[in-house]
Amino acid sequence: MRLEQLQAFLAVAETGSFQQAAKQCGVTQSTISRQIQALEGEIGLSLFHRSSQVKLTIGGERLWPHVRKICQTWRVATEEISDLLAGKQPELCVAAIHSICANYLPPILQKFCQDFPEVQLRVTALGSDRALKVLKDGLVDVAIVMNNRYFTASADLLVQLLFEEPIEVLMSANHVLTKYQQIPVQELVNYSQVVFKDGYGMQRLVQEQFNRLGANLKAVLELNTLDAFRGVVRQGNLIALLPASALLEARTDPSLAIRAIAPVIAPVSLSGEEKSLNHWSRQVVLVTTPDRMQIPPIKHFWQLVCQQLSEQKLSEQKLIYQDQVVV
Repeated sequence: MRLEQLQAFLAVAETGSFQQAAKQCGVTQSTISRQIQALEGEIGLSLFHRSSQVKLTIGGERLWPHVRKICQTWRVATEEISDLLAGKQPELCVAAIHSICANYLPPILQKFCQDFPEVQLRVTALGSDRALKVLKDGLVDVAIVMNNRYFTASADLLVQLLFEEPIEVLMSANHVLTKYQQIPVQELVNYSQVVFKDGYGMQRLVQEQFNRLGANLKAVLELNTLDAFRGVVRQGNLIALLPASALLEARTDPSLAIRAIAPVIAPVSLSGEEKSLNHWSRQVVLVTTPDRMQIPPIKHFWQLVCQQLSEQKLSEQKLIYQDQVVV
């Protein structure tokens, strides 16, 4: 049983004429006749009294309300798909890490709302792991997260690298570690730290770096907002390892200090050539699914993020360089 057979049946039932049904469906009368005959063959009953005026048989009367419902449902479904492809979707849901939500998304969101005023934007600040999970579950359309190749190396996901940034040390302005412009790792491991909660990519990244060094991460407090990190670190001897984009506000706070982490350098050959053994940085990526990129508002948001966020990062790097801030 095929949809065009049901549509032909409905057209004949409504017009009472094979000829009029053919005009309504945009096909020849012989095509309508063949479709009705094929449908009658599958059902095993005659559906119309074929006389001067075509009328439904008892079998046709029983079938008619069901066919009408099927065709109506199909019509609504195709209209919704057409609207979707035309950019007429009710909302666009985004999950992003906190530093992106706070520092980079506002102008992008404003531009998107100007371009697609009928689309309701819903933005949620989440840790990277949670953001990727809700994306895979279909609860959001786009995620902006710290890259984790264990999660993003999938044919089901479309991943775009946005930028890579250093991990730096946040501490109070009078902390003993401020004497260093680049803090040696052997000094770093001696201090208790504030870390992101479990489920945030940054906690895993920091823990992996300490594991590579064979050092113990002294995590004494877990938080999930940048305001809380600044407030706690400002009070005493705790430190926090955070990405550069999460430290924009801290750079202008005289009660706080930011320092780079000194790379660990070691010889890698008999000739004495040296190489950095650890690279304290993270990648920020934009993630969606290939099917969502066929939807105009989602594709447009993707393009805005790629373009405007890269411009913002370039401008930010120039400002930091001008202020002689180490990043």
